[in-house]
Amino acid sequence: MKITEILMAEHSVFHNLFDHIEAVVPEAKTLGEVKSLATLVDKLHAPHARTEDDLFMEPLEHCIDQIGQNQTFHEEHRRIEEMLARVQTARTLRAAKALLLGAVATSREHFDKEERIVFPLAEQVMNSNTLTRLGEEWMKKREAALK
Repeated sequence: MKITEILMAEHSVFHNLFDHIEAVVPEAKTLGEVKSLATLVDKLHAPHARTEDDLFMEPLEHCIDQIGQNQTFHEEHRRIEEMLARVQTARTLRAAKALLLGAVATSREHFDKEERIVFPLAEQVMNSNTLTRLGEEWMKKREAALK
């Protein structure tokens, strides 16, 4: 399986999770509920972002640089992580909700850019064997993390 297919599949899972969060967070009654959801997103997002940065974006950096987006993609990952961390230190339910929903909105925008720009670019610039090899590297890393 190609790395682009794997990352798209992960995006699909995230979109379902984001749909759920957007539905339940406005009705959440406790700070603990919101912090728990933020922890879930963070635990899923961190390895996803690392995979993108290490296996995927690094080989494409010269291309992403050409379209002036390289710094933007890295900054968006950092901003999402920062917003999720700030949920954990929020003192009010209102602030935690706003931060988590902001992180979700930023993530959706970021994923949209990747799906419209980065993944098609990778399919154009990298050959199928390379994309498949990167997918195999992802599988090995995931298997090692599960042990």
